[in-house]
Parts: sequence; C-alpha cells; structure tokens
Amino acid sequence: MENETTYNYRVVRQFSVMTVVWGIVGMLVGVIIAAELIWPAISFDLPWLHFGRLRPLHTNAVIFAFGGSALFATSYYVVQRTCQARLFGGRLAEFTFWGWTLVILLAAITLPLGYTSGKEYAELEWPIDILIAVVWVSYAVVFFGTIMKRKTPHIYVANWFYGAFIITVAILHIVNSAAMPASMMKSYSAYAGTIDAMVQWWYGHNAVGFFLTAGFLGIMYYFVPKQAGRPVFSYRLSVVHFWALISTYMWAGPHHLHYSTLPDWAQSVGMAFSLILLAPSWGGMINGIMTLSGAWHKLRTDPILRFLIVSLSFYGMSTFEGPMMSIKTVNALSHFTDWTIGHVHSGALGWVALVSIGAIYMLIPKVFGKESMYSTRLIEHHFWIATIGIVLYIASMWVSGIMQGLMWRAVNSDGTLTYSFVESLARMYPYYTIRFVGGLLFFAGMLIMAYNVYRTIAGHKSNEPAVQTA
Repeated sequence: MENETTYNYRVVRQFSVMTVVWGIVGMLVGVIIAAELIWPAISFDLPWLHFGRLRPLHTNAVIFAFGGSALFATSYYVVQRTCQARLFGGRLAEFTFWGWTLVILLAAITLPLGYTSGKEYAELEWPIDILIAVVWVSYAVVFFGTIMKRKTPHIYVANWFYGAFIITVAILHIVNSAAMPASMMKSYSAYAGTIDAMVQWWYGHNAVGFFLTAGFLGIMYYFVPKQAGRPVFSYRLSVVHFWALISTYMWAGPHHLHYSTLPDWAQSVGMAFSLILLAPSWGGMINGIMTLSGAWHKLRTDPILRFLIVSLSFYGMSTFEGPMMSIKTVNALSHFTDWTIGHVHSGALGWVALVSIGAIYMLIPKVFGKESMYSTRLIEHHFWIATIGIVLYIASMWVSGIMQGLMWRAVNSDGTLTYSFVESLARMYPYYTIRFVGGLLFFAGMLIMAYNVYRTIAGHKSNEPAVQTA
C-alpha cells in the first residue's frame, strides 16, 4: 500500500493500461468504418452499426478514450516526478479515473443508439457533458494542487503545456456545450446559425490545438529527454514555443468555415493565424528532435526512442500541412475531400498515437516495478507495422482527396460538370482499400502492444537483451 511519502502510481497504472485497451477499441471501430466504405453491406442495415453512428464513436474513442487516458497517465506521472510531490487531493485522482471511464462507457452506449448533439468532437448529450465538466475540474484540482505543493522552485516546461491544455479544454468544453435540454437525451445548442458554427469550430480546432497538441507536447518535453538521456536542446526555445503556441492557436478556428456565411474578415483572421502557427509548431518539433544531439546512434537500437522521434517528424509534417490547407485557394480544392482525412490522421496516428505509445512503453515498467518491457523485439515490430500502416493510410487519402477535389471542380466548356459524383466515388475505391489495409496494420500493432504490456505486467522474462528506459 502506497503511503503519503511515496508517489501515487496507482492511478498512473490504471490510466496506462486503459490507454492500451481504449487504443484497441478505438482503432477497431476505425477499421470497421473504413471497411464499411468499401463493403457497405457489412453494417447489415443495423442502425447502430451505421457509419454515421460509428464514426463519432471512433473519433471519441481515439481522441478522448485513448488520447485522454494517455494524457491523464503521463501528466499525473510527470507532475509528481518534476514537482517531487505526491498527487494532491487523495481520492480525487481516483475519482478522475472512474469518472473518465464512465464518460467513455456512456459514449460507447449512447452514440451507436443515435443520441448526439451533432457537434463534431462534442457529440455527447448534455448529462454526459456535465459529467465531463465535473471530472475535468477535478483533474484540474489534482494537477494544479500538486504544483502548488511542489518541493522544487521551478515549474518544468512540460507542466506548462499540461496546465494550458487542462485549463483551455475546460473552457472550450463548457462554452461549446452550453445547451437547452429538451429531454434526458436531447438538447438544443444555446447558439444559433453562424454563431453556433463559429463557437463549434473555435472549440473543434482548439480541441486539436490543446487536447491533441499542447497536452502531447507535455509528453514530448518530458519523455524525449528522459529516453534520450539528454537535456532539452533549448530550454529557452521551449518557453518561447509555449507562449507563441498558446497565444496564436486560439484564433485559427475560422479556417474550417472558409466560403461559408461567416464574415469574410473572420475567415481571413483564421487563415492568418493558421499561417503564423507554423513558426511555433516547427520550433517545438526542432527542439524535440535536436534533443537527440550527441545521441543519434540510440535510434538504431532503441525502438521506444524511435516512436518518440518519428512522432515529432509527423508533428512537423502535419503542422506544415494544416497552415497550407487553411489558405483559401488551397482550401477551395481540399475542403470536404479525403485530403482532410489524410491530414487529420497524419496528426492523430503519426503524432498523437506514436508519442503516446512511446510514452506508455516507458511508463509501464516504471509504474509496475519492472526492469524493462517484456520484449524489445515486439516493440521493434510494432514500430514498423504502425509506421507502414500510417504511410499507407495518409498517402492513399492524399491522392484520393486531391483527385476528388479536381474531379468535383472540373467543368466542360458549356459550364456543365465533367464528372458525376458517382464517377468520383468509383475512382476513390482503390484508395479506400489501401486506407483499410493501413488501418488494419495500425490496429495489429496495438494488439502486439497489448500482448507485450500484458507479459510485462505479469512479470514474464524474455531471453532477449532489453532496452532500458532512462
């Protein structure tokens, strides 16, 4: 039994294991809906297996269940280690685990049944939204309470990113989810028309900016230096990166509403801030990758470090692609096409999932009192299977998306459309098949990880040389 003088690893263990579990669930639903776009009949015309219901289940499972659990696990670990203090709040941390798990289970029940607010990344209905707010405020109390009782004068930069992510996500969720309940499972947004769309994409893009970027940069700033055995390349750059990122990300949301009824000046402001975002994003990527200065050779033998560094490469690529797609003339081609799907998944799989997987591989032995993961060879296999899956996925969606955009806007000399929508759909089929294969490979990698984690926790010993976590 842990006493007050030790760190609270119990909740870290719980969230670490559930990161793997929810990763498998979320990726499996993704594979199913990718298959439905090739073979629609596999839904058997059952309403709860319909693409329109499973798609929000997939996004919620991957972002909030898998990604959220990784953020809870790593932030609770990092804040204790860097503050040299046990988690604040006693059983409040335990409540955040069971509360978050209940939120995910309720999402898994209600979304396939068709209960939805219709807001992207915020589909859950009002009773669940209230539970999310309660759990999240409790999370903030635990996290900032631990910082308040720290035994070190300095607040390490990873905690700045975690802190910004926690505060901002609370504000985003509470403001965007404001609604008038009509029944227990139906509500109507407090906002109307264009204002509702603007509030939604202020939330939607900043869910990307703070949940899927700032939080995971907190992971990067702790786990990359730890695994590399090197200090952060430039601590000054990390501070500049933090303030530049959080002060500009908030304004980028309107780029989702180009050519809509949103005032043109607001669309242009979103585009301008999206372009500015390239600088802090690449500053963070360079800072993370250059942390390996003097330790590049470790990439040959350490697959955990490879997960972390390759995730930064995908982060750099995604944060170049995002600003480019926010330019109005580019957006005129890319909007509503599979190019957007490729962009989202280069960030979600390439950046978020890979950095999470690398961090969990580091955490599991530490919080379960093991010397290392059961099998380094399995981590190696996981890395290559996942990376190949990501490349197949995003490359197929890039090609499919650009082809879609060009076919949809092609016109004959008399002004009629050159291609019907069905013709563009037929051309997309081969790329959807490649996307399905890529997703299947990534899902297979998660199963390998689950087996490796299970054998590690169970205490099985492998006869191969282990890669130690720093």
